[in-house]
Amino acid sequence: MAAFTAAELEALIPRLRRFARALTGNREAADDLTQDALERAWVKRELWQQGTNLRAWVFAVMHGVFINSARRARPTESLDVLAEAGLERVDESAGAETAIAISELRSALQRLPDEQRQVVLLVGLEQFSYAEAAQVLGVPIGTVMSRLSRGRERLRQLFEEQTPDRHGLRRVK
Repeated sequence: MAAFTAAELEALIPRLRRFARALTGNREAADDLTQDALERAWVKRELWQQGTNLRAWVFAVMHGVFINSARRARPTESLDVLAEAGLERVDESAGAETAIAISELRSALQRLPDEQRQVVLLVGLEQFSYAEAAQVLGVPIGTVMSRLSRGRERLRQLFEEQTPDRHGLRRVK
């Protein structure tokens, strides 16, 4: 079995950090998670099979490290998914509407159950295929599809609750 190189692993760091920020909710915890995942992937690199998707394998390692650490200590901080995922810096030319939209998306993602948020982030933000997301999360592809469908529907519902109607009033359910 051939292992991957340090350069191949290093090329994944920006995406790993973004996903770690989305999972953990703060920059310091994300940096720790990224470091732990990189270390685990490097130590266990002989387990990776040549010809398989390295990115999905390393994301699966990160997800495992995250789940194990979450089981040991329940998070006490709120999750600020998009802000910590690198979208907190809205382009200054984007304007107030874009900032509001990002804020509303951030809020809606925070309200999703963890399982749905993870799938939405992997497929939507990281552009993993359903099969790759299933591999990362260690679940069947049908579970990914179901969680993604429920997550998207819940996001739609949350946005409807946040979106003003034509009279400027927010919908209340």
